[in-house]
Amino acid sequence: MHTPRRFHILTDNTVSRIPHAARALFALLLVALSIPLPAFAQGGIPADNPAVRRGLDDIKSFNAWTLEQQVSICEIPAPSFKEKVRGAEFRKRLAALGYANARVDSIGNVIAERAGSGTGPTVMIAGHLDTVFPEGTNVKVAKNGDRFDAPGIGDDCRGLTVVLAVAKALNEGGVRTNGRVILVGDVGEEGAGNLRGVRHLLTGEYKGKVDYFISVDGLGIHVTDRAVGSNRYKVRFTGPGGHSYGAFGMPSAIHAMGRAIANISDVQVPIAPKTTFNVGVVTGGTSVNSIAGEAAMDVDMRSEALESLERVDAAIHKAVADALAAENARWPKSPAKISVRFDTIGIRPLPRTPQTDDSPIVRAALDAANALGARVPPTGAGSTDSNIPMNLGIPAI
Repeated sequence: MHTPRRFHILTDNTVSRIPHAARALFALLLVALSIPLPAFAQGGIPADNPAVRRGLDDIKSFNAWTLEQQVSICEIPAPSFKEKVRGAEFRKRLAALGYANARVDSIGNVIAERAGSGTGPTVMIAGHLDTVFPEGTNVKVAKNGDRFDAPGIGDDCRGLTVVLAVAKALNEGGVRTNGRVILVGDVGEEGAGNLRGVRHLLTGEYKGKVDYFISVDGLGIHVTDRAVGSNRYKVRFTGPGGHSYGAFGMPSAIHAMGRAIANISDVQVPIAPKTTFNVGVVTGGTSVNSIAGEAAMDVDMRSEALESLERVDAAIHKAVADALAAENARWPKSPAKISVRFDTIGIRPLPRTPQTDDSPIVRAALDAANALGARVPPTGAGSTDSNIPMNLGIPAI
């Protein structure tokens, strides 16, 4: 996910949210991997599978270890495209848990595999290595009582930690699965990373080889079963520029961009499906007494529905075109005009066929969480690594 704020983890002396999430994910994995799980007994422990029961108990017992993993991972800076050091440490920790095959691929994804004993499906679970915070951000974790505070500690150091906790419980509990588990710490989920880590995995080495995908991202316990698609552009306005007095009468790149922003602010979008737009960053100009020859803005638009996303995209393109025409028409005697270019900086695709709450992986997730006593809110939509497998037709949450 990409929500630029500080994240907090609250714990107490009984059960914290991380063990809840790790135990729910552990149980979900076993369901997806075709381990025959009986009805869950009161308290969230399977009634007659000693290895599974042991693994679920272990996750609660090593909560202090789990929190230490989260804190220490968080204190390794990892902005998008600079995840190498955190990735190396994540690989090292997987290896220490018994995953001797843990490795780093050509773009920085960390991968470890756990073979199944039969012909069950392959499940990939992933937490992303990068954070939304820029290079130079102080990532030292501050502790005040039961509160841990740091940039990125929830998104997604918590996800990486849950993956480690499940990896530890599977091996130390001696759980045998019919299907294969692929554990991943992926690069480039945030911002300009454009989901490049998971995109690389599922369209390259693991193309056609993954049956289910689970992204562990953000705080709390919830099931995101629908994708929010997004289109992002850097819109560049260019022209001749000139002195604000001597060249007065020439069109301005900044004025054109200002007109475009005003037009965009008037775009109408549906409430349902929720569809949004935003101009998030603007740059341009050289001095107060210069007609700007260059200006640029970063534009983001999102929706759960492909048709709505396409409509708002078209509306924003028209808003920019109208602004460009208006700025050039304002100065008819100018020998030069302003031009505009859209550069794509990110596409988060939508699924070809949307999942429903009745999809097997969604039902398994909800059932596992509820059986373990985790109060899970209704399913929802989000923009995560799971956009990629959903778009490829792979069941994902």
